[in-house]
This record gives sequence, structure tokens and C-alpha cells, in this order.
Amino acid sequence: MNTKLDLDEMLAGMQRWIAIESPTDSPEGMARMASQVQSDYESFGARVERIPGRDGFGDHVLVTDDRHCPPEAASGSGILLLSHIDTVHPIGTLASTNPIRIEGDRLYGPGAEDMKGGTYIAMAALRQIALEGRQTHLPIRHLLVSDEEMGSLTSRELIEREAQRAKFVLVTEPARSGGKIVTARKGVAVFTITAHGLPAHAGVEHHLGRSAIREIAHQIIALEAMTDYARELTVNVGLVSGGTRSNVVPESATVEVDVRMPSPAIGEEIVQRIRALKPIDPDVSLIVEGGINRPGYEKTPAIAALYEHARNLAAEIGFDLIDLKTGGGSDGNFTASYAPTLDGMGVDGDGAHTHEERLYISSVLPRTKLLMRLMETLR
Repeated sequence: MNTKLDLDEMLAGMQRWIAIESPTDSPEGMARMASQVQSDYESFGARVERIPGRDGFGDHVLVTDDRHCPPEAASGSGILLLSHIDTVHPIGTLASTNPIRIEGDRLYGPGAEDMKGGTYIAMAALRQIALEGRQTHLPIRHLLVSDEEMGSLTSRELIEREAQRAKFVLVTEPARSGGKIVTARKGVAVFTITAHGLPAHAGVEHHLGRSAIREIAHQIIALEAMTDYARELTVNVGLVSGGTRSNVVPESATVEVDVRMPSPAIGEEIVQRIRALKPIDPDVSLIVEGGINRPGYEKTPAIAALYEHARNLAAEIGFDLIDLKTGGGSDGNFTASYAPTLDGMGVDGDGAHTHEERLYISSVLPRTKLLMRLMETLR
């Protein structure tokens, strides 16, 4: 293999990964993807542990490469690369709506941007360090999880375990807004709220019924009123369901609610407000289920220092690295309270989660080189 970064080889490798359709809910697809990752990492001598999946989810993969750091540092705190190998795209997307293809600067395919491209460049960066015999100050560990797109329900414990023994965390989620990286994220909370009323014939005994939909309508207004843009807090009722027929007073109705909050303190406040909701109609019961799925994190001084270091390295490579705060959640939400975390370290692209998902080829080498330089220089 060429001892210098080879863009054509990297694009071919990315296409092999994209060609393995691995939606979160396909254990077979996830198994094929994990096996490909394992094979690629083992090809240059990294140690790979397959962590069996559970509850219908695929295996997680933990890679360790401590051959390039001083022996006394090998078992200590290291650099955690954090990625996911699942996608939102169902089996058959390749054949139907988004086949792998290169058009100009764009490489298309399901999961190309989110996040097989970013996951691949992390592997390629570590492989290049091995091929060139470069040195690091810290051991490198790469955790690739199988369930991020469905909330990291089975991987959160692993993520937090690895974050606790990390000195720095680099999350290979896609870059944002033209190549920006993420130094703060809003937290995410998810709720299901169900109203139970009394059914009745809408024409004959309407007065005997207690409408669950009417109650839920009141609760929707109350929930939406909790949005406060000045505090970067949003409460969104995104799904409403209920009733059986138009001539029946509805016995039950349900809403699903998405909450985004900028900090743990505001998160705890809004969670308590939502859990304290009471029915307007005393004859209707209200059940509130859910809570915080991913805690928010702010740009701490340690994260700011890590960002400045990365920005200086990017300038040496030849591009301007800009950071931002985003409302989207990632597994970086779990790590930032344990170790300084830079997120959005993957490839730049567009159309994530759509039938036009693509990565920008021009971002591949610069972002790979930045990951390499961070691995080499962080201590």
C-alpha cells in the first residue's frame, strides 16, 4: 500500500463500507458492517474486540492501538475516537433511491455523510500513523456503536465507560454548515403523553363521554408554550394520535414530544415542568412517560482549549476550522462531562437521512490529516 494518504484508495474503501447496508434494526446488516470494520482494522495490526449486541441491536466494536505511544502510557487515559456504524436507511435504499455514485465533488450513498465517511477517515488516519511509523503520546481507542440512530440505548454504558478512561474525545459525526465542528450541543429529551377519557356515542350520549383528544389539545397548547427561544429551549409536539371513529367520543389520545435544551440545569427544569402536567378535565387521566435521552453540554474552557489546538493544526494543513453549537444530539452528549470533546470531526457533506445523502470528496484528505495530527500531538 502507498505510504502516503491515497484519496482514490480511501474513496474505494468508503464505497465498500457504504455498500454494506446497515440500518440499526438489521442485525444481519450490522454484523456484516462490524465484520468489515474488524477486517480493515486487523489488516494493520490493531486489536479489535467485538462486544455482542443485545435487545435486537448489532455488535459494538472497540479498537485499541497503543503501539505508537510510550509503553508507560499504553494502559492509561487515551484519545477516544467515537463513531457509529448504523444508518437510518432501510435495506434496499442502494438499489432504489440512492445508489453509490460519484458526481463531481460528491460521493453519494446511504450513510455516506452520516457517518460512514467520518468513521472511515478515523480508521484511515490511525492506519496511516501505523504505516508511516508515526508516534503518539497517548493510546488510541476507537469505539464504533451499532445503535446511535435509535438513541444509543444499548451502547451508552460502553460510551461512558470509555469516556471515563479518555483524556480527549473526538466524535466523527459529520461536519456542520460547510465544515464547522461542534463544541457544544443541546440536550435531548423525549416524552410520550397519553390521555385516557371515557368513550361514548357521539350522537346519542355525547354528554356521557370525556374526550381524550380534547384533553390532549389543551396539553399541546401548554407544551408548545414552554418553548423559549431566548433560552435556546424548544418543545415540539411532533406526533399526535388518538380516537377510533368520528362518531365515538375518543377514549385515548397520545402525543410524542421532542425537547431540546442548552444545559443540564435547564434540562432538569423543563423535565420537571412536563412531568408535572395535570389534566384540565378531572375525569380524564394523564400519563407522562420519558425524560432526558442525551444531556446537553456547553463549551467549557477545556473544550475551548482543545478546539484552539485543533484550529491551529487545521491552519497548518491549510484550512480554517470554525466551531459552532448545534441543536442536534449525538453520542458526544454522553462524553463531554467526562473528557473534553470535539464533535463533527467527520467529513463534510449534505442531505443526511435523505435519499440524496452525500459527502464532499474535497473534505476527505484535510479532515483525515487533522485527525492524524490530533492523534500525534495531544498529550
